[in-house]
Amino acid sequence: MKNVTPEMGQILKNFGLSDKEVAVYFAILELGRGTVTQIARAANINRTSGYDILATLAADGLVRVSGKEPKQEYVAESPDMLLAMLEKKLEEAQARVAAAKNFVPTLKSIQKVEDRPQIKFYEGSAGLKQVYEDTLSSSEEIRAYATVDDMHKGLPNYFPQYYKRRADKNISIRAIVPKTEAGLERASHDKEEKRETAFVPADKYNFSPEINIYDNKIMIASWREKLGIIIESAEIADAMKKIYELAWAEAKRLDKAS
Repeated sequence: MKNVTPEMGQILKNFGLSDKEVAVYFAILELGRGTVTQIARAANINRTSGYDILATLAADGLVRVSGKEPKQEYVAESPDMLLAMLEKKLEEAQARVAAAKNFVPTLKSIQKVEDRPQIKFYEGSAGLKQVYEDTLSSSEEIRAYATVDDMHKGLPNYFPQYYKRRADKNISIRAIVPKTEAGLERASHDKEEKRETAFVPADKYNFSPEINIYDNKIMIASWREKLGIIIESAEIADAMKKIYELAWAEAKRLDKAS
């Protein structure tokens, strides 16, 4: 196939075609139309394999059948059909992802796990980012104790995009925050970042590490030790949520009184 380069073949393989499918597709493109025998000879494969591969390419919309046996021929469709094929596969993949998201909670409900809390440790800046990424899996509002100054110093340039991605996922957050300039500035974005802030006196309440409570997890981000921790326990998370509600009520009182 004189007009075909290895790079072109690799691109088609990246689209999901096998080596033999690539060879047959290029052969029929160059021939325009042909019998199975002609196409198989041009692609350097056996005739039996040619039937199977042409059937696959026809199902993907890349070729079509013309005529009937014994004069049946295969005709190359416009290469535009490659886009249609990929768009169809993308739609199918998105549908599978959506189905998996609905099904995974069912699998979790029957998974046998130990009764003990699951505790995971993550070190360094990469580890801290990892525990924050986990909060983006929350199926409910996040409850947080946080010092904005420490967060933004600890992971420069990470949080603006994190806030946006959290809001895009429609995950809201309530945050008890020391009243500092950085905290006040961040609170000015509360509406767009789906956050409600309650300020507490910075001289008395400085939260290091940060604590997030969501689903059946407690996330701890220690800025001094550069350490992230996720504790997974329905019982502990429930207790922490109840304690948080008491703290939230007092934080709102203090915020209103200041």
